[in-house]
Amino acid sequence: MKISSLDWAVVVAYFGVNLGIGLYYRRKASQSTDDFFVSGREVSWWLAGTSMVAATFAADTPLAVTGLVATQGIAGNWLWWSFLFSGMMTVFFFARLWRRAEVITDVEFVELRYSGKAAAFLRGFRALYFGILMNCLIVGWVNLAMEKILGVVFGVGEYTAILIIFGIIGFTFLYTFISGLWGVLWTDLIQFVIKMTMVTVLAYYAVEAVGGMSALKRKLAGVDAAHRAAHPGTGSILSFFPSWHSAWMPFLTFAMYLGVQWWANWYPGAEPGGGGYIAQRIFCAKDEKHSLWATLWFNIAQYAIRPWPWILTALASVILYPHLKDPEVGYIKVWVDHLPGGWNGLMLAAFAAAYMSTIATQMNWGSSYIVNDFYRRFVVKNKDEHHYVIASKLATALLAVLGAAVSLVMTTVAGAWELLLGIGAGTGAVYLLRWYWWRINAWSEVAAMTCAGVSTLVLRTLVHFSGSAPDVFAKQVLVTVVVTTIVWLAVTYLTAPEKESKLIEFYRRVRPGAAGWKPIARLAPEVEPASDGWYNLMDWLLGCLMVYAAMFGTGKIILGHVLLGVLLLVVAGVSGFAIYWDFSKRGWEKLSGKA
Repeated sequence: MKISSLDWAVVVAYFGVNLGIGLYYRRKASQSTDDFFVSGREVSWWLAGTSMVAATFAADTPLAVTGLVATQGIAGNWLWWSFLFSGMMTVFFFARLWRRAEVITDVEFVELRYSGKAAAFLRGFRALYFGILMNCLIVGWVNLAMEKILGVVFGVGEYTAILIIFGIIGFTFLYTFISGLWGVLWTDLIQFVIKMTMVTVLAYYAVEAVGGMSALKRKLAGVDAAHRAAHPGTGSILSFFPSWHSAWMPFLTFAMYLGVQWWANWYPGAEPGGGGYIAQRIFCAKDEKHSLWATLWFNIAQYAIRPWPWILTALASVILYPHLKDPEVGYIKVWVDHLPGGWNGLMLAAFAAAYMSTIATQMNWGSSYIVNDFYRRFVVKNKDEHHYVIASKLATALLAVLGAAVSLVMTTVAGAWELLLGIGAGTGAVYLLRWYWWRINAWSEVAAMTCAGVSTLVLRTLVHFSGSAPDVFAKQVLVTVVVTTIVWLAVTYLTAPEKESKLIEFYRRVRPGAAGWKPIARLAPEVEPASDGWYNLMDWLLGCLMVYAAMFGTGKIILGHVLLGVLLLVVAGVSGFAIYWDFSKRGWEKLSGKA
């Protein structure tokens, strides 16, 4: 692909803007770890929410979506679409509780909720488990995606691509190092605009390359016929939902996505109850109202706005490159072969933005665990803020190097997604219930995390299920969830509950619903019990309906079913208005931490 001088000028300008933002926030981010990791808790909902979206809009995502569409059809996206249920639960049940906790990381929350040596062990364990192991897995697959992109775009080998990636990591580290979360948030905003613009432009030219939308659907009908001949069954690559005997996606897999995965599995950006960098953005919000609207905007943008440009390009790549050994690179080949020359600089900047937004988040988020929840808590205590800010910057550098090393042993992005989902299978129920059930203790979490990891390794190495790859994945997850749930429930009842004083302290500070805290609520009668559970449940259902209706309505219009699409968009609009009306009726001051 030919890159002109103008293209390179656009790329240089993009990097210059990012560096300028980093320099602008350098002094503000260096004042304290609160400023470095949660921006002094001064961030508006639209900035915090957009940063959430940008952080999950990585260079790997369009490649993984392309691989899913090529092998499982549009319905394959239920691998991540199903997490909307969890995301909307975070909006209406957990965002305000996280903001009331007033912690720097979700790992610090452990010693707010639990007590004693078990809580201290869990905090240190989670800090290293998520801050290093999980974080490096995520950085590794994002790096792998960039290796594939650079290999196709510039025709370079793996090691040359890695050298280029190290250069980009170094630059990302620079502005993250000097500006903390302030720099991450504002660069995320710019990066999101660039990314959405360019994936939309690419989708347009991808459809044009196959002859327009009518030709795309006609040629995909031929793909369906060939696929059914090789794999007897029904269904279409264009179906949003699989049929019972779908040749594209087994119904068991779909049922697992829809009925189990969203509440049972830990996954970055879609943790049951919130967590990770989603929680970090909640912590940085101005107040409870801003934390709720930030997570609501994130879920709308994540599921209703982002998917269709990727899916259209993926569908076009299935037609244009039907015999690719690695279907994930089809997305990049569409860019290289069919995007007009004048757009290449912006597309390079878009993929750099997609990569950098995620890497910057992972480095800042991971280092917050290492420093705040391990180094400061267990290794070096009672130093001044300057010492811990410097330690945070050094931890950021360490994670950049480790993540690059991990990428060398990965092969597919979607495969890495599935591995991480397996490791986190069965832990989600603990993360949900620890807020609303007093009996959960630190050993519940330890048991869930340990059992999920061990079960996944055993099932992947020693047990061989029959069926297609999606079927095998679904069976592995279901078995892991069942085994993990039995183990953590048993451990919960076989170990002592948390100290009464710790539970009362938590209840007074966070004010969760009283139904699961009755023994504790009786000991803290001054805390006004929350009575909005049924309203939150209604808003959760309306929120899921709103986003799915908007997502499927947009898809129907794009694929030519205009009347049905418009009807679904009307349903989305009515649902959104009902949510707004409900919170207006309940009083906005309650969402601002003023009542």
